[in-house]
Amino acid sequence: MAPLRVLCIHGYRQNGSSFREKTGALRKLLKKQLELVYITAPLTVQTEEAPNQENSSVPAAGGDEEPRGWWFSDIQARSFSAQQHCEKSSGLDDSISAVREAVKTQGPFDGLLGFSQGAAFVAMLCSLQEQKLELEFNFRFAILVAGFRSACEEHQKFYDAPLQIPSLHVFGLEDRVIPDSMSRDLLPCFQDPQLLIHPGGHFVPAAAAHRQMYQDFLKRFQ
Repeated sequence: MAPLRVLCIHGYRQNGSSFREKTGALRKLLKKQLELVYITAPLTVQTEEAPNQENSSVPAAGGDEEPRGWWFSDIQARSFSAQQHCEKSSGLDDSISAVREAVKTQGPFDGLLGFSQGAAFVAMLCSLQEQKLELEFNFRFAILVAGFRSACEEHQKFYDAPLQIPSLHVFGLEDRVIPDSMSRDLLPCFQDPQLLIHPGGHFVPAAAAHRQMYQDFLKRFQ
C-alpha cells in the first residue's frame, strides 16, 4: 500500500527545512502511512523582529534557511501575532499561489498538515477548496496542529460554513504560544473534527502513544 502524500505547511518564523527537522519523530512514527513533502512560505520575516511567536529557535541564516511566514497581521511592521486583531493582512495571496504551484509541480497530494500559523492557513486552504475558488486543490483530509482562527477581519470569509473535509485537530494543554482555547475556537469551523489532545506545549506530538490516534484517522484514506 503506497503511503499517503501530505503537503506540510510550517509555522511562523520557520521554513520547510526547519519544519522537516522538527517533525522527524512524526515521519518515523508514521513512515508506513505518510510521505511528507515540505514547502517554504514566500514571505521573509524580519530577523530583528522579537522572536516571541511560534518558533524562537529558527536561526536567522541565509538563503532558504531564513525564517518565513504565510501572512502578516501588521502590514506596516511586516510581522505576525496570532492574537492581533486587524482589518487587513498582507501576503496571503502570495502564499496561496505558492501552494497552488506546489500542487502543480509536486502533487498530487492526499492531504495537508499544518502547524500553528500553518495550521490556520490550512483551514483557509480547505475553505478555498470547498468554495471551489481553488480548483487545483483536491485535498482529502487535513491535520491541524496548534491551529487557530485568524483574528483578521478580511479572513472571516473562510469561516462562513462548516468545512466538510475530514480533519484531525492536535493541540497541547500546556501550549503557551497558541493556548488550547484558541485551537478549540477553530473546531466549529469543521463539520466533524477529530481531536488529539496532548499534555505538552507548542510542538507536533509524535510519541508512540499517539500512533494509534493518527493511524485511526488516516486509515479511511488508504
